Amino acid sequence: MTSLNSLEITPDTYLDFNLAPNELTSRTTLTLRHPGHTDDHIAYKIKTTQPRRYLVRPNQGMIAPGGSDTVSILLIEKDKQILLQSYEKLGQTGLDHSKDKFLVQSCVVSSAFSSKLTKDSTELYEALTSMWNSVSNKDSQASVSHRKMHVRHQVVDNSPTSPANGSKTVAKSFKREASSQANVDTMSTDQLKSELTNLRRKYDDLVSFSMNLTAERDILSNTLEQTKRDYNREQATRSALESKQGAGAKAAGGSSSMLPMILLMIIVAIACFFLGMKLASDGGAAALESVPVLNQLINTDETAQPVAAGTDEL
Repeated sequence: MTSLNSLEITPDTYLDFNLAPNELTSRTTLTLRHPGHTDDHIAYKIKTTQPRRYLVRPNQGMIAPGGSDTVSILLIEKDKQILLQSYEKLGQTGLDHSKDKFLVQSCVVSSAFSSKLTKDSTELYEALTSMWNSVSNKDSQASVSHRKMHVRHQVVDNSPTSPANGSKTVAKSFKREASSQANVDTMSTDQLKSELTNLRRKYDDLVSFSMNLTAERDILSNTLEQTKRDYNREQATRSALESKQGAGAKAAGGSSSMLPMILLMIIVAIACFFLGMKLASDGGAAALESVPVLNQLINTDETAQPVAAGTDEL
């Protein structure tokens, strides 16, 4: 049994993308219909596991009872070329293991909220975004329906045509259509219908191509901003590390510059001590009397000893 907050979705299980190199874009459509089980509006939101690969328009909205919305899902040209390269290397098996998925969420909204449907599209979009943020909160008591859909890719044409050549072809077709307008008066009704159909198809191709370029521009802009933030963060971390290492090296250099001098003084003192002990034990102290300064020190010590002894006897 379908719940009151569920939408009728067509297709209901798989989203098929036909990869044709001779087409500007690969896209599919998703139809959402209000089943009419309730008099309230139903809001929806579409998510994907590959937000940089697909462009969804619109990705959220609100449907009145008995109404429907058609969602266009566009595969980015760069990713389409990657999938085609995988197909050329591995065949269809290279596409059958795709893990791309879409999730359609829907919930019933109050009549007060549904009154925003008549407002500006920007205000409605912001209101829906705020509503879905609150609904996604763990503390929310709102009942939300979830429908998962898998993606299937299939190559339908192997004749290669680049997007640039495709755009040139479309431009030439429009030029040809424009030149043929001079003969509109001589065309029959069927010819006019055929010309209008061709013009509409070419217009749709141009719109899809411009949407593709816009999506790729947004992706590149986001990637550039993220790269800039990572670069600035890395530069700040490196500067802090270099400053810390420089301060430590400076402090270590100041203390290490005095170390050789202190070590030399200790070695000289130890050498003098052992030299004096050696001379005293060998009776070679007389040899030091030839040194002027040491001679005075030795004589002073010898004359001071009897006085000290006499004092002790008293």
